[in-house]
Amino acid sequence: MKKSFIILTAVLALIHLPMVALAQDATRLQPDLQTTEFIDLSKKKVEEPYQFSIDWRLEMGYVQWNERELDTTSLYQHGLRVGATVDFNLPYHFSVQTGALTTLTYGIDSQHWRSISLESPQKEVLYHNIVQLQLTIPARVYYNVTLWKQLRLFFYAGPQLQLGLTNYDIINNQTSAEVTAWLEQENIPTSKHDRYVSKELYRTNIQFGLGGGLEWDRYRLQAGYDFGLNNLQRTSIIPSHKSHEWGWMTTFSYKL
Repeated sequence: MKKSFIILTAVLALIHLPMVALAQDATRLQPDLQTTEFIDLSKKKVEEPYQFSIDWRLEMGYVQWNERELDTTSLYQHGLRVGATVDFNLPYHFSVQTGALTTLTYGIDSQHWRSISLESPQKEVLYHNIVQLQLTIPARVYYNVTLWKQLRLFFYAGPQLQLGLTNYDIINNQTSAEVTAWLEQENIPTSKHDRYVSKELYRTNIQFGLGGGLEWDRYRLQAGYDFGLNNLQRTSIIPSHKSHEWGWMTTFSYKL
């Protein structure tokens, strides 16, 4: 009996010792609720508060205007736009842009007139070389989307006001003396003149534009189209004749 008791005691001891060791390890693995810091995964990243800012830019690019008369294009003008703009940055990736830009364009046109003398009707032509200088004041609303790091995609829409400074029509008169006299009698210019000064065109041109582009760091490349809203024709040969100036542009700008 004594021998059996000794064996049973030894077996119980062998079972008890590992259990005690496991209990001690479990105690060491339990975190100290008073010292351990927990991360609250329910908290979302808080965006930085909006701060009002202004961005100044220098802009330069290519423009193409076309004078549309009776739903057809009568004159294309190609040229250069240069100036400065200012962006007022708003919340939710919006901004408003205005500024002052000058546009210098050049175009060629011709007018064919019926000859009074039927001997040489092909010579009755007025060739027009148009040189136009305008001041443009935009009022655009921009929306920016970040694509990757500093690469952003943007869209814009809004009106712009164009003020005509000069619009020289350098005419090469290839009409006969009889036709020239008739044109002058009808108050149709046959020599060099400013179309604003001669009251042929209105100086004010209101357009509405749509466009977009890409921006990387301080550099912005954009393109858009502008639709002429008001009639520019001040005096016309054909009754109820209207003229609108539409066009598109591609410009590059640098943020200062």
